[in-house]
Amino acid sequence: MNKIISLGRWLFLLSLTLYVFLHFALADFGVKEFVPTYLPFPYVWNYFTGVCILAFIISGLVGRLDKLAALLFALYLVLVILLVHVPDAGSSQQDFQNIFRGLNMLGATLMYAGAFARDQWLPFAVPAKSVIPH
Repeated sequence: MNKIISLGRWLFLLSLTLYVFLHFALADFGVKEFVPTYLPFPYVWNYFTGVCILAFIISGLVGRLDKLAALLFALYLVLVILLVHVPDAGSSQQDFQNIFRGLNMLGATLMYAGAFARDQWLPFAVPAKSVIPH
C-alpha cells in the first residue's frame, strides 16, 4: 500500500512539468491569459515563474532543498491566487475556478513538504512524522 501511496510524490512532480511546458512553449498564451496587465515586463514574469516551477521539480527529484523549494512554490501559489485570480473572480468564472485549483495545488504542495520533502535543515520547519518511506 505504501508503494502505491508513494507514487503520489512522482505524479505530483510529473504533473507540474505541464506547467513548465506551458510557460515556455506557449508563452504568448500565458502572458495574454494570466499575467495581469498592471505588471510590467509580462514575459519576464512568465519565464521567471516557469523557471521557479522547474526548480521545484528538480529539487523534488533530486531530494535536495526540496522542503524549501516546496515552501517557496507554496508562496508563489498564494501570490498567484491573490494577485492574478482574486481580482477578476467576480467577473470571470475561469478566475473563480482557478482560485479553487490554486488552493488544491497549494494544499498538495504543503502536503508534499510535510510528507515527502527530505531536507530537514530549515530551522523553522518541524519534521513531519511520515508513515510513507522515502
